[in-house]
Amino acid sequence: YFHQLYEWAVKLIEGDLAYVDDQSADEIRENRGTLTEPGRDSPHRDRSVEENLDLFRRMKEGEFADGSRVLRAKIGMSSPNPLMRDPVMYRIIHASHHRTGDEWCIYPLYDWAHGQSDALEEVTHSLASLEYENHRPMYDWYIEKLGIFPSRQIEFARGNITYTVTSKRRLRELIEKGYLSGWDDPRMPTLCGLRRRGYTPEAIRQFWEDMGIAKRENNIDIAKLESCLRDHLNKVAPRVMGVINPLKVVIENYPEGESEELEAINNPEDLAAGTRQVAFSRELFIEREDFMEDPPRKFFRLAPGREVRLRYAFFITCTEVVKDEAGQVVELRCTYDPETRGGDAPDGRKVKATLHWV
Repeated sequence: YFHQLYEWAVKLIEGDLAYVDDQSADEIRENRGTLTEPGRDSPHRDRSVEENLDLFRRMKEGEFADGSRVLRAKIGMSSPNPLMRDPVMYRIIHASHHRTGDEWCIYPLYDWAHGQSDALEEVTHSLASLEYENHRPMYDWYIEKLGIFPSRQIEFARGNITYTVTSKRRLRELIEKGYLSGWDDPRMPTLCGLRRRGYTPEAIRQFWEDMGIAKRENNIDIAKLESCLRDHLNKVAPRVMGVINPLKVVIENYPEGESEELEAINNPEDLAAGTRQVAFSRELFIEREDFMEDPPRKFFRLAPGREVRLRYAFFITCTEVVKDEAGQVVELRCTYDPETRGGDAPDGRKVKATLHWV
């Protein structure tokens, strides 16, 4: 929007609402005043409209050196908000732009480009973090004086999350120093990074709906984000059984060389997800931590002489423990009850644990 921003700057100059200032950055800063003292007018503040238009045109044409002149809004140096004391709109910077190349050597400052760009795009509510609250009067002043689309700036607290770096500047530094592979690194809190980590759009949207928008600074527990993901995956993710640290189980009373297909529910939260077939045979594996040879009182999983349920399969009872020369448990010998196919006993007896298996 460089051309439109330039034309609007000329419009402000023509309305005697902007002027070219020859002061250095240090002089402008020194004359701005403090929170308790008003600023001092620039010696160039009363230049004529014609002179300002000529100087601004020459700035655009590259006649002046970097930093030698700036364009400032003529608001007032006695404003209680220091940001409103004739803010700088344009600086001279002889540098190539990644989109416009060398076409421009004057560039708009953020506060001048922000509201006007929003107005061009007819943004109704421009969301900004709380540190921009003091910038809102400037945002509104430019839009009012230009008479353009009335975008509004709305401030809210940053969504800080525990144990998470959310500053783009600091995240970029981590990438540039090689600690992260890019913006889509699974460790990044970016949308593409979260996607690679397995987060779903629905979980992220639900998280922010639950957290809401506030004016007060906060630090949201990352456990809440993880909870939203679990809640969504619980509704949509198909279930499978897995074993990380396997312990072999041999069903002694199951026929050797045979197997059968058992029906398993894909998602108990969504019956429309259907079912799948899992193979059951004489030899299978359970998680090693689901067995204890000498269990404590409240350990209800598999132990010698104890009956448990294999999920979607049968009740099994451990009858023998096989160990290696070092005394480590390497295999369990069990029996199964063929009448408990599917996981329920016809006689109504109950078990206190259900184990995953493969």
